[in-house]
Amino acid sequence: METLWFNELPSTQIYLIEQIKLKKLLPPIAVVAKRQTNGVGSRDNSWEGGEGNLFFSFAINLDNLPKDLPISSASIYFSFIMKEILKEFKDEVWLKWPNDLYYKKDKIGGTITKKIDNILLCGMGINLQKNSNSFKALNLSIERDFLLKSYFKVLEERPSWKHIFSKYAIEFGNNKRVSAHINGEYKSLKNAILSEDGSLIINNKRVYSLR
Repeated sequence: METLWFNELPSTQIYLIEQIKLKKLLPPIAVVAKRQTNGVGSRDNSWEGGEGNLFFSFAINLDNLPKDLPISSASIYFSFIMKEILKEFKDEVWLKWPNDLYYKKDKIGGTITKKIDNILLCGMGINLQKNSNSFKALNLSIERDFLLKSYFKVLEERPSWKHIFSKYAIEFGNNKRVSAHINGEYKSLKNAILSEDGSLIINNKRVYSLR
């Protein structure tokens, strides 16, 4: 995947969305910033930080994604692949449904996705070394370009949703001890049931990630 590097951007996600809409950039394309001053997180929260962390967004055509991937669970798909790579260097990294990367009990990163026509955009921020925002850091010394190359290599292999989901379902038990922000409020995932499409059944109601 072609990758554009910047010393600083307000948000890799906003920049990429603007360039895609103007047709100045076409998928597959990725944008990486050493520093991010106003990154976009879930529920319009900000995710900023300085050098030593990882801030990137990428765009990919829907036709280049696995045929069995539910678009509503794209954040789970993209996040879990990154979790698998991080876990090679730091154990006890896990994915909190649907898009938060955790190390033990602390959030260290997150993913957000957006669909524009036939293009899916994904933005990701991970505190590798510093916690200049309100979240913890992995304290992991690893070259960002190496991490990204490893990540994009897996994406290009297009692992099926079934394959990714089968692994995620095994570790989903970690979610039983936390709560998630659902429809404007935090709800316990203690009794949540994970469905094969990535949605949850909570109190007999189905909830989709949509992030």
